[in-house]
Amino acid sequence: MPGAGKTTVGRHLARRLAVPFADTDAIIEARLGVSIREYFQREGEAAFRVLESEVLAEVMQNHPGVVSTGGGIVTQAPNRELLKACGRSVYLRAKPEELMRRLRHDKLRPLLQVADPMAKLQELFSARDAWYTASASLILETGRPSMNLLVRDISNRFNLPWPDPEKVQSQSSQPAHQTERSF
Repeated sequence: MPGAGKTTVGRHLARRLAVPFADTDAIIEARLGVSIREYFQREGEAAFRVLESEVLAEVMQNHPGVVSTGGGIVTQAPNRELLKACGRSVYLRAKPEELMRRLRHDKLRPLLQVADPMAKLQELFSARDAWYTASASLILETGRPSMNLLVRDISNRFNLPWPDPEKVQSQSSQPAHQTERSF
């Protein structure tokens, strides 16, 4: 769902695990040279979903680290299968009310640029929640826990090793990679 924290949590998890991070939305924007919102307005959602699926397939095949995806990635059945097949996918589940609190000033997400963004979030949640649930190997209710708590919870549930803190510190001063796996 938009605003669930996929990119933020994914970036923190990758940094903590000392692995590369990728964000499918960032990859798409870099490839297009325009924002997703602009592309959505110009080409429509259907064209965007085709491109999004292509990028997900590339990333899932070539990226060895943490991947964050766009909120609508689960709307396409092949994407859900890829997420399921990757072995470790996390659904950061947040209620529409919490998402609205986080996104109330957002002007970038194309699907929320409507007269009633809360109604749109409820509609998206109703349509997508079962798809996210079926695609995920781990479901975390995000609510308001701290970033560190979410990252530690993901790491613990997947039995992921925590690298030497000095290694993590030296990597955190380097820019994050712009390729990623599904989150």
